[in-house]
Amino acid sequence: MIRSILRFGFGACLFVISASSTLPLQADDQSRQRLTADFGWKFIKGDTPDASRPDFDDSGWRTVNLPHDWSIEGPYTQSDPTGGGGGSLPTGIGWYRRTFNAPEAWRGKEIFVEFDGVYMNSDVWINGRLLGHRPFGYIGFEYNLTPYLKFGQTNVVSVRVDNSH
Repeated sequence: MIRSILRFGFGACLFVISASSTLPLQADDQSRQRLTADFGWKFIKGDTPDASRPDFDDSGWRTVNLPHDWSIEGPYTQSDPTGGGGGSLPTGIGWYRRTFNAPEAWRGKEIFVEFDGVYMNSDVWINGRLLGHRPFGYIGFEYNLTPYLKFGQTNVVSVRVDNSH
């Protein structure tokens, strides 16, 4: 699998399902399952403060696949904060949302969402619960979804990205 980190956007995303254990799992551990979550994200450029709520209506948003980079959609202008050193690409705030079903078979396992990179200043929610803030964008990170999942139901991951500075 090819995974990438983008300069102004959102890298690949996986759901990692593993058997509950107090011992760390090895990369080749048979009890770990990795499911790609790169397809079917909803996206909007701009700040939408209520977008972290699971009942938020994102039906008017574009559907995108990851990796995604909104800045390369332009326009390129020297007045943008990136200047010539950043390719004169636009900056700003963008939101991503993805719904998924957490099957009952996942109950009793640890479920993580893993990002290859999100540039930058990302905040991640699951079902309206803030999982954390990541100030940088060139490194992968993960969050444990297990305590907040609704098994047998629809769940929503929301990501706010702010590269405006």
